[in-house]
Amino acid sequence: MRTYLSDYEFTLMQKYIMDQCGIYISRDKAYLIESRLEELIAQSRMKNFEDFYYQLHQSKFDNLLSEQVIDAITTQETLWFRDKELWRLFEEVLLPAYIREFREGKRTSVRIWSAACSTGQEPYSIAMCIDHYLTSHEIGDIRLSDFEIVATDISAKAVRFAQEGKYDNHTMSRGLESKFRYGYFIQDNTAWLVNESIKNAVRFRKFNLKSPFESLGRFDMIFCRYVTLYFHEDLKREVIHKMANILNAGGVFFLGNTELFFVNKQLFELVEANDVTYYRVKR
Repeated sequence: MRTYLSDYEFTLMQKYIMDQCGIYISRDKAYLIESRLEELIAQSRMKNFEDFYYQLHQSKFDNLLSEQVIDAITTQETLWFRDKELWRLFEEVLLPAYIREFREGKRTSVRIWSAACSTGQEPYSIAMCIDHYLTSHEIGDIRLSDFEIVATDISAKAVRFAQEGKYDNHTMSRGLESKFRYGYFIQDNTAWLVNESIKNAVRFRKFNLKSPFESLGRFDMIFCRYVTLYFHEDLKREVIHKMANILNAGGVFFLGNTELFFVNKQLFELVEANDVTYYRVKR
């Protein structure tokens, strides 16, 4: 039987979700809470959302139920090489610049963070793009291992899926060109497995963007695409400010194409190249 939210229950659940993962759900989107959590409510044998909310608080020292709520609420919608223009920029502008800096002795590594990586398509796309560039340009003095790719997501379920590196035919059809499908995956019946060199190039971990960022270290490039649009305005600004603080001098920051909101001009300069708009930290 369908479980519906009262106004009071919506307020409780809205605040709980914001406190846990920063996602802001407006009143007109209450149906998202109803549809995504009704199965959990049935499994926990709660009569309504109010009982479920208090059960969450009573079990706050047991992270399993909270993780199940986060897994259900977060949107795991992604695809390979999302926004083609960005990847052309990556190959034609950013990677050549990093290669020059390696050869001039100005750097010994490049650290890249894929924040809110969902089921792994973005960080694996980054690894494949780097490897394909190095191979196609016959670059032997710089290796994929010189690029450290860190990928994080708040959903433990999504992180486990990404770490497995196993995708079905439908997922493989979403944005993945043949040269990458047959060059970097092994087919196993109806599944496709990421090859070991690409899999080993990405380090996954569960991470909440509301947490302090210091434990992640510093980065030269951050992909934070199509996640802040789910946040309340205050949290958007907080996350972007924290990302600016852990970017190295001249570090690059990507938002999604549809994420059009104020970015602090004291922290970042707006850069437009190859039909792509991105941000470079001021430092």
